[in-house]
Amino acid sequence: MRQPFYKVLYVQVLLAIAAGILLGHLYPQYATAMKPLGDAFIRLIRMIIGPVIFCTVVAGISSMSDLKKVGRVGGKALVYFEVVSSIALVIGLLAGHVLHPGDGFNVSVASLDTRAIAGFVSQSEHLDGLTGFLFGIIPVSFFDAFAKGDTLPILFVSVMFGIAISAAGEQASGVTAMIEKLSAVFFSFVKIITKAAPAGAFGAISFTVGKYGIASLIPLFKLILTFYVTAFIFIAVVLGTVARTQSKADSTRHRMR
Repeated sequence: MRQPFYKVLYVQVLLAIAAGILLGHLYPQYATAMKPLGDAFIRLIRMIIGPVIFCTVVAGISSMSDLKKVGRVGGKALVYFEVVSSIALVIGLLAGHVLHPGDGFNVSVASLDTRAIAGFVSQSEHLDGLTGFLFGIIPVSFFDAFAKGDTLPILFVSVMFGIAISAAGEQASGVTAMIEKLSAVFFSFVKIITKAAPAGAFGAISFTVGKYGIASLIPLFKLILTFYVTAFIFIAVVLGTVARTQSKADSTRHRMR
């Protein structure tokens, strides 16, 4: 049975965006007060990323009985993440340099909140080349990786935990089952959070239009279009190349057996 169109999530998001634009244009003083809705939704998303990565990686690695294979998979996962993330960063920088999606966005640099930037600057000051970068992957404690929300330390902890479970064998079978159940719980958590997407979209667009004016929608839509074009290029070229290469390698190994 098909649900009514107004219960479909993307329809709710579009309606929320339209309502946010109207509120921002007609009552900017009230619209700027909606900012916490958008910020809260972003925090909810960031909150669940670490646990989802942990459960997914641990469940995948712990299902392998061959420790050598586990080590190879774990090492490849870390290298793959770093290389592909760097390529994505380069593509994003090139797209921003060529398309200039922020042009026309009447934003005063002096009014921006630079606290997040200050945090990144502080982190970069403690990095000393490759050695500093590698030490940055290793968290101070198990829970420190999740507290800071940095993806690479979370991935490192996940790989090590998965290897430890695999090495423990039958003694850790209960832990493996618990991780799989936790994974299902966290994915249900994600579904719950996505239901708040309309409120997040409403708050973010209300604040943007209320503070920067309705004319800010043009560069904003240009930014969104740039994102989708860049994401398509990344998926089609980079991930497509990875998939084709892996498929050919698997076919070659299958024929050699």
